[in-house]
Amino acid sequence: MNDVRINGDRLWDSLMEMAKIGATEKGGVCRLALTDVDKAARDLFVQWCQEAGCAITIDKMGNIFGRREGTDPSLPPVMMGSHIDSQPTGGRFDGIYGVLAGLEVIRTLNDAKLQTKAPIEVSAWTNEEGSRFAPAMVSSG
Repeated sequence: MNDVRINGDRLWDSLMEMAKIGATEKGGVCRLALTDVDKAARDLFVQWCQEAGCAITIDKMGNIFGRREGTDPSLPPVMMGSHIDSQPTGGRFDGIYGVLAGLEVIRTLNDAKLQTKAPIEVSAWTNEEGSRFAPAMVSSG
């Protein structure tokens, strides 16, 4: 097997592009769950997942799942992810790093033309922060 490594520059560029959505003057972000700003970030994530060849599913709670199929459809997926929403004064990497790092794993597997046995899913959980709707993490567990 080749020495497979993520593309750190691509991950950083994705993080910086996403950080523009809801950017605050102090360098953080404000992407409250289910606002227009949150929707813009969610739409960008969906676009990037589709560009990486993922099938998109959005459940009744608004959680987004980008799925890269494996060779054995009977296996459960390997899951990665986090959240896109933030607190009103959130850090620009809070949550989104876990989402985009998961997407970068999929992109890296694609670049290396590696197929996994199990499917891989990257998720973006809705309202993880709970800044608009209580309780927090209601849709992720």
